[in-house]
Amino acid sequence: MTMKIAFLASQAESAERAKEDLARRYGNAPLAEAEAIVALGGDGFMLHTLHGTQHLSVPVYGMNRGTVGFLMNEFSPDDLTGRLREAEEAVINPLSMKAGCLDSTVHEALAINEVSLLREGPQAAKLRITVDGRIRLEELVCDGALVATPAGSTAYNYSAHGPILPIGADVLAITAVAAFRPRRWRGALVPKTAQVRFDVLDAERRPVMAEGDGQAVRDVEWVEVRSEPSIVHRLLFDPGHGLEERLIREQFV
Repeated sequence: MTMKIAFLASQAESAERAKEDLARRYGNAPLAEAEAIVALGGDGFMLHTLHGTQHLSVPVYGMNRGTVGFLMNEFSPDDLTGRLREAEEAVINPLSMKAGCLDSTVHEALAINEVSLLREGPQAAKLRITVDGRIRLEELVCDGALVATPAGSTAYNYSAHGPILPIGADVLAITAVAAFRPRRWRGALVPKTAQVRFDVLDAERRPVMAEGDGQAVRDVEWVEVRSEPSIVHRLLFDPGHGLEERLIREQFV
């Protein structure tokens, strides 16, 4: 029995060639009719695909034609329909970011991996952290801070020495980037339902930018972050290589 598959590819030559070959073998259904979407590229293109197709209730299966590929499956053109039918599904929710700027504008974005705040200038950022309306850290002097989902906990969060979270964990990680004061603060875990707010102290002299999956907002005064349960992303992985297994395996390398 055939399956309607839509193929999307990054601009990499290897991804474009793979898309042409797979479309000849399996056809290339319109997105609106697809039973599955196959994204050809790296993790960055996978995030791009998930954002671009979030209005569709269609699972996305990534095949690595990039460099990292944590969210991708091994590339093989053979028996793709069978692989899709046998694939394990992981369901994740993105983060919602709302950022207020010095010019009084307010910007919103969604992030599957993390929302990060980073200093823009030579001076360290000064941030106040509030969780569900209660101030938890009056002043964090740092290069930045971030809130990561379980799915994104092996990305920038892990590089900043944050924890790897199990995919089913109902928590978010708050992680400092190069904390100067308090030096021993190593971040925190908060419930997935929590709203995290960062207020930028002395925002004019110590400018800060906010970023969610590559969408940057400069000169922010405050940023609010929360999980967005109304948006669901469905990811497909080969059996035995699902997102839960990858997150566990990453902790033993």
